[in-house]
Amino acid sequence: MASFPPLGSLTLCELNRDLITVDALSDDRANSAYGKLLGLVFSPVPFHPLDTTDDAPEQEDGTTATATATAAEIVPRKGPAAILQGFVNDCLRRLFYPNDVHLLPEVNLQGVSWHLNKHIIAFISGPNQVLVRDYEDSEGKDPVVLTSESQRDVRVLEWRPNGGRMLAVGCKSGICIWAASYPGNAASVRSGATSFLGGLSRGSGIRYILVDFLRSQNDEHVSALTWSPDGRYLATASYESSSFTVWDVAQGVGTPIRRGLGGISMLKWSPTGDYFFASKFDGTFYLWETNTWTSEQWSSSSGFVKCATWDPDGGMILLAFSESSTLGSVHFASKPPSLDAHLLPVELPEILSLTGSQGIEKIAWDNSGERLAVSFKGGDEMYRGLIAVYDTRRTPLISTSLIGFIRGPGDNPKPISFSFHGKLKQGPLLSVCWSSGFCCTYPLLFRSHMLS
Repeated sequence: MASFPPLGSLTLCELNRDLITVDALSDDRANSAYGKLLGLVFSPVPFHPLDTTDDAPEQEDGTTATATATAAEIVPRKGPAAILQGFVNDCLRRLFYPNDVHLLPEVNLQGVSWHLNKHIIAFISGPNQVLVRDYEDSEGKDPVVLTSESQRDVRVLEWRPNGGRMLAVGCKSGICIWAASYPGNAASVRSGATSFLGGLSRGSGIRYILVDFLRSQNDEHVSALTWSPDGRYLATASYESSSFTVWDVAQGVGTPIRRGLGGISMLKWSPTGDYFFASKFDGTFYLWETNTWTSEQWSSSSGFVKCATWDPDGGMILLAFSESSTLGSVHFASKPPSLDAHLLPVELPEILSLTGSQGIEKIAWDNSGERLAVSFKGGDEMYRGLIAVYDTRRTPLISTSLIGFIRGPGDNPKPISFSFHGKLKQGPLLSVCWSSGFCCTYPLLFRSHMLS
C-alpha cells in the first residue's frame, strides 16, 4: 500500500518503499533516520521563493509589461489600417520571433541541479540569484550566493560534467558561467571575456567567480540549457527563438541550429551523448543524432512537451505533455546513429484516480532508472501540493508502482522544481524547492543489501 503523509506531517526520507514522516524537521531526526547510515545529513536550505509576477516580460525601457488593459480599451484608439498592420506585424513576429513566455510556467525548467560527482546543490533562489550549498564542506554550512549585474531574471541552471565546480546559469541575454576558486588554484577567466567582471559569490563556503558570459543571439532570454556528457559543449535556447545554439565553452563560440518555427521549451542531451532532444511550444519535438547532426521531427496531439528525462542508458526518453495525464516513452529501435524510434504510453492511473488532479505538472527520473518523481496540477485537499514517488522498471518497457507521496514544509507548500542526484550507493537523493521557501533533500534508500 502506498505511503501517505498525514496532514500536518513532513516527509523525511524513504526506507525500503516506506516514506518516513515527522512532525518537524530537524538534523537530529534526520540523523537518527538516515544520517548514521550515510554519514551525512541534508539540512533544508531556506530561500526567498520567486514571485510568479516575475514571469511578465520586460519592456525595452526596463519596466515590466502587464496585461491590464482590455481589448475594448485599446482597439478604439486605432483605425482599421493600423489594426490590420498591427495584426500582420504580430503574425510576422510570431512566425520569425516566437515568444512563448506565457507558457513557461508550464515547463519543468531546471531550477535545481546536483553536481554529478559531489554532494553540492545549486538552485534558483530569487529573480537574479543562485544559492550553492556544499554538504561536504564542514566549514561552509551557510550557502554561497551567486549574483552579478550580468545575471538577470534567472530561468535555468546546470552543473558542468567533468568540469570541476563549474555552473552554467541561463538568464536574460545569455549564460553566466561560474567556477569555484581556491587559494593556489584560482579560476581563470576566458581570454577576451573581461568586460562583464564584477560577479562574485558571498557566503562562508568556497568562493565562486563569474569566469564567462556567453551572450545569446539577439540578446534572447535563455530558458533552456543542457551540457554534453563530456562537458565540452553547452546547448542553450529561448522561448523567444526557434533555434538553439551549441557552444564550445572553452572558445566562447556558439553555432546556431534551426528547425521548425515554434519557440523552444526544452533541451536534453542523452547520457551517452549520441542523441539530443529539443521540444517546441507548438507541439513538435525533434530527436537528433549528434554524429552528423541530422534529426527527425515528431508531432504531438497532446500539447507540447513540458518535461523530458532520459533513461540511464540513453536508449529511451520519458516525456510529459501539457494536455495529457499519460506519459510517453520514446524507444530507439536500434543503436546510434539510427533515429528509428517508437512512442509508447506510460500510464500513471493513480495521478487522476487517487489525487483528483487535473494532470501531470513535472517529472524527474533518477539516473538509475528506479525512482520517478511526479508533481500534478490541482488535486483535492488531501493531495494538493504533494509529490508522488514511483518505483520504475525497464524490462524493456517501463512499468511503474506507486510508493507514496512526499509532503513539504511550511504553509500550503507546492513544488517549484525538483531534481535527482544518483551517486549514493543506497539510493538516489531527491531535492525539491518548495513554494514555502525551503529547498529540501530526501534520501530515497531502498537497496536492501546496502541498508543491512
